[in-house]
Amino acid sequence: MSALEIRPATEADLAFITEIYAHAVRYGTATFELIPPDLSEMTRRFRVLADGGFPYFVAARDGRVVGYAYAGAYRPRPAYRFTVENSVYLEPAIHRRGIGLQLMQRLIGECETRGYRQMIAVIGDSANAGSIGVHTRCGFQMIGTHPHVGFKFGRWLDTVMMQRALGEGAKTLPAES
Repeated sequence: MSALEIRPATEADLAFITEIYAHAVRYGTATFELIPPDLSEMTRRFRVLADGGFPYFVAARDGRVVGYAYAGAYRPRPAYRFTVENSVYLEPAIHRRGIGLQLMQRLIGECETRGYRQMIAVIGDSANAGSIGVHTRCGFQMIGTHPHVGFKFGRWLDTVMMQRALGEGAKTLPAES
């Protein structure tokens, strides 16, 4: 098996990203979307993040994207500008191989470099042990569960909230305060 490359995402990667996300929408509970967005919508979302200066990475093997991770605004109000929310998605065939962990570590490092101070994870489905485990290994703390806030596949689902300080966290004031 060839080496894994983690690199910044480009628009050329979006067909793979769209395919990975579509599978998560159709068969998983990590996202509460019910209809997979098409390539046009995924391109629009990518550009919003890129234009906002947020990091977006892919994990690729043999030129094929097998996973991706990005950070985006946690909330739109200006006081939240030092806090990001993360997302990580993988092809089902490569789960539990450490690729999600590598993507998260790269994303965390890049967010720290860019001066963000907190990262929030909103994990779909409290039964999503894989995602909760990766976030825990990356230093996230459990901050709460919103029970029964989503309805998908004929059942109610929770969201799990986790948080991790980035860089100095709240210990010092940011350069721009």
